[in-house]
Amino acid sequence: MAWDNMLAVGLFMGLVGLVILIILWPNDKRGARLLVRWGVPDPDAAEVAIAVRYLKRRRFWYPWLYLGLPQLFGSNDGSAAIVGTLLLGGLIAEVLAQRPARGPQREAVLVRRTLRDVVPVWALVLSGLASAGAVVHLILTRQWPLLAVAVGTTVACWAITLLAVRRPPAGEPRADLALRCRSARVAIGLGIGTCTAIGWTQGNLGSLLIVVVGIAAFLAVTAPLKRLPALA
Repeated sequence: MAWDNMLAVGLFMGLVGLVILIILWPNDKRGARLLVRWGVPDPDAAEVAIAVRYLKRRRFWYPWLYLGLPQLFGSNDGSAAIVGTLLLGGLIAEVLAQRPARGPQREAVLVRRTLRDVVPVWALVLSGLASAGAVVHLILTRQWPLLAVAVGTTVACWAITLLAVRRPPAGEPRADLALRCRSARVAIGLGIGTCTAIGWTQGNLGSLLIVVVGIAAFLAVTAPLKRLPALA
């Protein structure tokens, strides 16, 4: 491709990304809605501000990743681009969140949270089964590119989850916990859904049933919380 054509494509994609970013850019209303959906009724202004910052860390990267990933990997699969965008955007956001916030902080809890505080054990078990089943099946069927995708997805999902658990506390305890739960559960759910979808592509009845179960597990794990786990 000529340099002028490449420049034109780059400018066009940059404009598209900017438009998407403006549409997705969080505000107080969206931050409050997020907290209510994840078990924080009647959030105050400080809690909403934490939720808005949480969303900004993710949504800033979404348009650029969504536009760039297909170009980087040569894929026209829209669903793959969406999953890749959510995973990489979430991973970048959690890495950035490892830095303590400037200024005085209110400790979220008296003790450090563990993995089981933000993700139920049954979801962790489902994640392990989905990843292991997909990896073993792809090795047996020698589908090496899909195997690499399954392994990469699993690593990214667990990295997001562990980073969400260990990131420094910020803001009110209940908002802090709700956002940790959201990050971890969405990541684990995406891992389950992705591994079952790419690990069983034969098109027979058995594969179809496994994919349906994986989708059901994804929906169950990523469902917003009606009530937060215990804060102490």
